[in-house]
Amino acid sequence: MMQKSEQKRIFLSAPHMSGNEMNYIHDAFETNWIAPLGPNVDAFEKEIANYVGVSEAVAVSSGTAAIHLALSLLDVEKGDKVFCSTLTFVASANPILYQGAEPVFIDSEPETWNMSPQALEKALKDACINGNLPKAVIVVNLYGQSAKMDEIVSLCNQYNVPVIEDAAESLGSIYKGKASGTFGKFGIFSFNGNKIITTSSGGMLVSNDVEALKKARFLATQAKDHALHYQHSTIGFNYRMSNILAGIGRAQLEVLDERVQARRLLFDRYKQELCSIPGLHFMPELQHTISNRWLTALTIDEDVIGTSVHSILKALSEDNIEARPIWKPLHMQPLFEGANYYSHSENMSVSENLFSTGLCLPSGSNLREEDQMRVIKCVKELLKMRVSL
Repeated sequence: MMQKSEQKRIFLSAPHMSGNEMNYIHDAFETNWIAPLGPNVDAFEKEIANYVGVSEAVAVSSGTAAIHLALSLLDVEKGDKVFCSTLTFVASANPILYQGAEPVFIDSEPETWNMSPQALEKALKDACINGNLPKAVIVVNLYGQSAKMDEIVSLCNQYNVPVIEDAAESLGSIYKGKASGTFGKFGIFSFNGNKIITTSSGGMLVSNDVEALKKARFLATQAKDHALHYQHSTIGFNYRMSNILAGIGRAQLEVLDERVQARRLLFDRYKQELCSIPGLHFMPELQHTISNRWLTALTIDEDVIGTSVHSILKALSEDNIEARPIWKPLHMQPLFEGANYYSHSENMSVSENLFSTGLCLPSGSNLREEDQMRVIKCVKELLKMRVSL
């Protein structure tokens, strides 16, 4: 009998190739467009812009680079404040530090797990009273679920504060009939290896402000002045995407809708198989939105189930299954010790609760049904055993 340690590894979110990537890569090699510019880059930018419904897009080396460029375009500098979702990966906030600015973290709310409009409103009111409004608000769409963008954009408009929509995890998601990533002054997407579509590494900055994106291209290409010789008057970055990676992205984008459907089916199967277990609750989907369900995320009520998130992750790991906790809130990270933080309410930090009770299950669009059922069986065996004790 096969021992657990010998079973095939099940990854959290493995890359899923369409089969057409090599055609674009072959074209890049045949035409010798290997540099970080070229026809695939130009086409990928246009195709993404058309897909999400914005004027233009700029292909860059990562989602982090896209956020950094957005902050640079908004003239964020030393001493400025930037509000940011706390329940997210560190890449959402690191560019704030690159600019020498100060992050202020905003709690989540229960219906989306994303930025709380109540906490944001309080933070904006305090900042206004103190005469120190933020230069920008970075709102994150966690695990593919859009934040309450109507409320958040409305609040920011009241104070004339621009929104950067970190849609790194939510490409293909829909909020009230409109594509995720298109509600702020700038939107960003990530094509890291674990995202719903991938270019190995890479990102995209999108906006309806064509002039701003023209400047973004300039900054992302080492800010070279228009001159015959190499002349530079502004700090620039080496952030442009390679023509080869853009070719991969073009092939991936062709199957994005299929990848969204596949991940939503995985989520539905998890929910159908596990929702009857008392104390287990899946990440909600806000009314009038469609999440791409990048990762299937859920929370565990330890008092009901009698076990911890750590124990579940350990059991899955012993079965050679990769699963992860929910993001650790940034206001709890040593890097941001002392940063200001606004909670959802006086008596509740939603993000801290989600971190202590949440986990993500394998959700790759190429996850076979039999492998998903292995994950489900492992969870069921542990949880039902605990519940029966």
